[in-house]
Amino acid sequence: MKVDLPDTATDLIVLAYAEDLGTEGDITTSSVTDPRTRSVGRVVARQSGCIAGLGIAGACFTYVDRDVEVELHCNDGDYVEAGTSLLTVSGMTASILTAERVALNFLGWLSGIATATNTYVRAVEGTEAVVSDTRKTTPGMRTLERYAVSMGGGRNHRFGLFDAVLIKDNHLATAASIAHTVEAARTAVGPEITVEVEVDTIAQLEQVLDTDADVVLLDNMTIEDLAEAVRLVDGRLITEASGGVTLETISDIARTGVDVISTGWITHSAPALDVALDLDPH
Repeated sequence: MKVDLPDTATDLIVLAYAEDLGTEGDITTSSVTDPRTRSVGRVVARQSGCIAGLGIAGACFTYVDRDVEVELHCNDGDYVEAGTSLLTVSGMTASILTAERVALNFLGWLSGIATATNTYVRAVEGTEAVVSDTRKTTPGMRTLERYAVSMGGGRNHRFGLFDAVLIKDNHLATAASIAHTVEAARTAVGPEITVEVEVDTIAQLEQVLDTDADVVLLDNMTIEDLAEAVRLVDGRLITEASGGVTLETISDIARTGVDVISTGWITHSAPALDVALDLDPH
């Protein structure tokens, strides 16, 4: 199996096995497993969910032993039922056992994010709203977590502090005015970079409307205020709702007419999908 992985994924695989194997290696497997034994293992979804990270999981097995053969049975982004076989690995039993936990950790973690995202995406079906992630990601793992969000049907927000402007409340705390702050940002970054402003009141929103901002982030507003904000914006800016987004509230938020609903929960708190390896010695 050949999979093109981002550099961050390869680096994380190396770090994960350094952490797991230490300097002594897998002392359990080396103690109790005949090094001549070969096995076939099926990685199975124990829960239904949206899958992400198959290539990374496969790369974990081949990192431990390049002769392990990996066969994928579905694709990232597929929604599968509990009991579905996701991939098969075949090779030396010791290699498969040593690789198992790290591979499952990556696959379960990323599939959990994809599943959480997909649950939110399905909750806003029938509206124009899209679900987006935020920068509330695990340090060093943003590339993979954003990938999992996209596999779940979500949209990626700015990657970091360097590729878009987001003027938040603390930026405005010492500013002369919203208009002055937006003007300063636009002058600094030019017309090609997105400039977004966070507001939490209708009064603040009204100050944004006459600026050169591209997006307004409506933070922790009530459903009534979100609907009023969308009416006032009237298509002049992209509207993004954030704060207080749960599975119970997201449908009502979407029906206000906002363009984007962003939530950190899908990356920082999504539960891992339960995946497991069933081993069949040969």
